[in-house]
Amino acid sequence: MARKGKKNSRRNLEKLSHKYRLVIMNDDTYEEVTSFKLSRMSVYIAFSTLFVLLVAITVATVVFTPLRYYIPGYGDLKQRKEFIHLKMRADSLETAINARDQYLKNIKQVISGEFTGKLDTTRLKVPAVDNSTY
Repeated sequence: MARKGKKNSRRNLEKLSHKYRLVIMNDDTYEEVTSFKLSRMSVYIAFSTLFVLLVAITVATVVFTPLRYYIPGYGDLKQRKEFIHLKMRADSLETAINARDQYLKNIKQVISGEFTGKLDTTRLKVPAVDNSTY
């Protein structure tokens, strides 16, 4: 049984390496225009390489050009810009809330009498108030 498998695989390898001639002829004059020596293996390698190149070119075209926005589920440019804008807005709101919380903490320290002479202003970013208008 094992010998049959080896014989079949050897035959298949021999078939892949057999040389064939592809001749292109003029139909009217039967003149040989060109000819190629090919094997099944070389044809297989050529078609495999062509297939891989076509897939790579297609993927590169879709990924690196605006064509990707036409793919369903990928999202469009407007949504991406809006997402970035909302993310920046949420970040600035978080910073403002942290500053307000630190300000209120400092006010509570002053009111409760725990004021040590130095307030924690490391995270406090409150704009300066112009007292000249009051």
